[in-house]
Amino acid sequence: MFAVIIRFVRWVFEKCATGVLIVGLGFVACGLWVFLKDNVDFDQWRQDVVRTITGERAKVKSALEDVQKRLDRIAAEITAEQERGRQADKILANLRDLESTWDKLIGDRAQQKANAERIESVSALRLTITAKVAALQQEFTRATWEKDGLEIALGKVDARLQAAQEEQSKIMAYAERTWNYEVGRAPLVLPIKWWVAVALGLYFFGPTAGKLTMYFVVAPRIARGRPVRLTASLAALPEVAASHVVAELALEPGEHLRVKEKFLQSSDEGLVKSTRYLLDWRVPFTCLATGLVELVEMAHRGTEGVARLTLSNQGDPHSELAVITLPEGASLVLRPSFLAGVVTSAGQRLTIRRRWQLFRWQSWVTLQFRFFEFVGPCRLVVAGSRGVRVERLEAREGGPVAARRTNQDATMGFTPNLDYRPARAETFWSYYRGMNPLFDDLFAGRGFFLCQQVSSDGDAKRARRFWSGVWGGVMRGFGI
Repeated sequence: MFAVIIRFVRWVFEKCATGVLIVGLGFVACGLWVFLKDNVDFDQWRQDVVRTITGERAKVKSALEDVQKRLDRIAAEITAEQERGRQADKILANLRDLESTWDKLIGDRAQQKANAERIESVSALRLTITAKVAALQQEFTRATWEKDGLEIALGKVDARLQAAQEEQSKIMAYAERTWNYEVGRAPLVLPIKWWVAVALGLYFFGPTAGKLTMYFVVAPRIARGRPVRLTASLAALPEVAASHVVAELALEPGEHLRVKEKFLQSSDEGLVKSTRYLLDWRVPFTCLATGLVELVEMAHRGTEGVARLTLSNQGDPHSELAVITLPEGASLVLRPSFLAGVVTSAGQRLTIRRRWQLFRWQSWVTLQFRFFEFVGPCRLVVAGSRGVRVERLEAREGGPVAARRTNQDATMGFTPNLDYRPARAETFWSYYRGMNPLFDDLFAGRGFFLCQQVSSDGDAKRARRFWSGVWGGVMRGFGI
């Protein structure tokens, strides 16, 4: 438990340190760019900034004075209209006092009519005054808000002006300018500080979001795709011998062995040796990428007897070799990076079929566009870490088609009559921590596939690192 906590703390520290490094390098690079782009005298620049801010302050101050004048005018108009309203109220009160019951019975009809018309006109005037006062009060409120905004803006401008006047450090000045410098293309133009925030967000949370999307959204769709079957059936299946640290080979008269030099340990005297620069000139880039170059070619030129050779990986004690015999009518899909040597008969050319799978979603997601099919008769010597394991799939009577999955990093090859498809890793946590790739290899049918006992990349965590992952993806994409 304590070790887990230590690893977690170290992971957090590495993440934070890398984030600080990203911010620092980006900030320094942008600051240098701003400095080189400006290329002006600092004192002159500061004077220009002070002059610009002073002009902005004058504009804000002028606008504030205008607003204050408007407030004074509106307040005076409100006072005048309220006074007119009070006068109208007095007139209405006097006129209504004259409307007694006695005056209605014996009073002057003409005077009563004139009083009624007067009351009506004054009442209408009073309503107009009330509406105008309400409108003036709303305008006064809006002007007050405008004044508050201008006062806040004036305070900010004063703070900027004071900071510019007190600015003495050229470094701090450029740091502030860089931090607020706007970059981008319309409509996405943001200050550097926001781009830094986006970069940090992508760095800290982008991988997790990407892995969640790949595991729960993309991988299930890909796994449901149509499997790859390169050959409908095989006339014969290859024969795989048990793997050992040392492989004993016997060359019949007329047979040729092409082997990587590091695997050749000893051989009988009398074999004709030469250098084979490429295993197959039809796939030169594949041979260069997988180390199948400058091979030792050994031929048994005699007419009788058997020549014996001993093969082992002298640079890696964990590597074991297995000999695969492909009779006539048999073939095997194999990644050439696991191939140590090939034995062919006299006058026979090694047959390698290149099977492209460009128009499948599985190929684009797993980056495996090409398969190499080695066709018999020949013998293949393959090298696997800690041994080569043969996983045989047999038909089950009355049951479903036999199927088995394996770690994609360990897969070496398979018989082409099997159905092959990517299957999502069994647990998200193993994929997220880099213990397992996103997809395992799933095989179904009747045949077998070959696996290393342990992935040749060693520590799976190290194997999932970025650059090794990119290179491994390219190699796997071309069937290597």
